[in-house]
Amino acid sequence: MKSMIKLGLTLLAICVVASFALGVTNEVTAPVIEQRNIQANNELRQAVLPDAKDFAQVKESVYKGIGDGIVAEINEGLDGSGEVVGYTVKTLPSGYGGAIELMVGLSKDGKITGVKTGTMSETPGLGSKAADPTFIDQYKDKPTSALEVVKGSASGDNQIQAISGATITSTAVTNGVNAAIEVYNSALNK
Repeated sequence: MKSMIKLGLTLLAICVVASFALGVTNEVTAPVIEQRNIQANNELRQAVLPDAKDFAQVKESVYKGIGDGIVAEINEGLDGSGEVVGYTVKTLPSGYGGAIELMVGLSKDGKITGVKTGTMSETPGLGSKAADPTFIDQYKDKPTSALEVVKGSASGDNQIQAISGATITSTAVTNGVNAAIEVYNSALNK
């Protein structure tokens, strides 16, 4: 009986020390992780809206309820003189493996300037091809009207060719871009 109590107290002490160490590690690394997330978002914004020199976040009240609830944030892209050159819209559509982080750039003249993927957990070799330039570059220079995914060749200006074997992921990315387009047309392009 005494050996069981001793073993229990030893395990309790190990758990307390391990929990304390994890808590301290979290406190130390949290600011670094936050900085890296901010830096990654800034790099994505710059990649999809290269004409912008600075970005200013748009208040959520401007776009609340628009974009199927998958719009995470919107930023105005500003040139060096403070003029708005376009917008970046971060969306989180649901793919096959979970949420796909997308950054969509939209120019002031109604064109998609770029789309980039952030974090996602799509199937390696299939859905993960959503980040490949051969797929993602299809969105560039498309007008801000609803897009559709097609199997086979995309013949229309509003069509996106699906990734072979990853139609769910292709549709999710297109849903994210369409949510950005909807927000742009409903709330930003005024």
